[in-house]
Amino acid sequence: MAGATPSRKKRFRRKDSPEAPQGVSAAVGARDDERGLPASLETAEGPTARARRLAAVRQGVRKGGQGAKAGIGYLADRVIELAPRVPVRDLPTLRKQFPGLGPEQIADKLVAGAANGTSTVGAGIGVAAMLPVPPAMPAELAAEITGVAAIELKLIAELHEVYGMRPPGGLTQRSTAYLTSWTQERGIDVTKPATYNTALGTQLKRQLRQQIMKRMVRNLPNLMPFMVGAAVGAVMNRRDTRKLAERVRKDLRSTQIPWDALPELPPLDEPEKPAQPPVEPGPGRKELGG
Repeated sequence: MAGATPSRKKRFRRKDSPEAPQGVSAAVGARDDERGLPASLETAEGPTARARRLAAVRQGVRKGGQGAKAGIGYLADRVIELAPRVPVRDLPTLRKQFPGLGPEQIADKLVAGAANGTSTVGAGIGVAAMLPVPPAMPAELAAEITGVAAIELKLIAELHEVYGMRPPGGLTQRSTAYLTSWTQERGIDVTKPATYNTALGTQLKRQLRQQIMKRMVRNLPNLMPFMVGAAVGAVMNRRDTRKLAERVRKDLRSTQIPWDALPELPPLDEPEKPAQPPVEPGPGRKELGG
């Protein structure tokens, strides 16, 4: 019947209507208050809240920067400690291991073995990062950098032996000179001692930290998951080692001393606690990544 069912307009009454239930009026009023609360706070405390957030972001960035500097400094100290412990083969030993080969052929063999070693290290870190855990990533990067540094320092030292450019001094002085060569990616000219460092100084440590930072940035793709990082790490490390070796060899060729003109040199000092590279460079090893 007409008028038996109230129209939709009459079902809902205004909250301020005297006929409206008290519960409905309170609920609607509460919702209105809730909607107005953020706006009122934003107006009253907006600048203060934004200032606090900005200060928190700045503090976080500052702490992150300090943590990164501390990590790089720790890695630099590890590489400095590692350099004198890397075992190096002298020229007579290398000529016995590669009989009938000249300086360039032996150098080629050394570079191929070192490139194979660093590519294996990169692939191993990539496999470890297949399912990366963020807290473990800095440790994986540190392990890769120190492993690659050990192989490349050994390569640099033996290239200097092959080209007749052994730095003067004892084990500590020579390892520091090789560390300078690794940091600057240059060969050492033993006829100009002023061009390289035989003692650890502030400048060398600063250059070493910069080199480690550059290596860390280059090695970040190695942490990609699902075995992609393993392939990337193998290729990039092999490429970087070959580039380093080519720069060092270019400098050493310009000052090379022929074997028949070399004075008789004493055997190299053996480190007390030798640190073996993760993969020993040598002949007959198959390279990864083609």
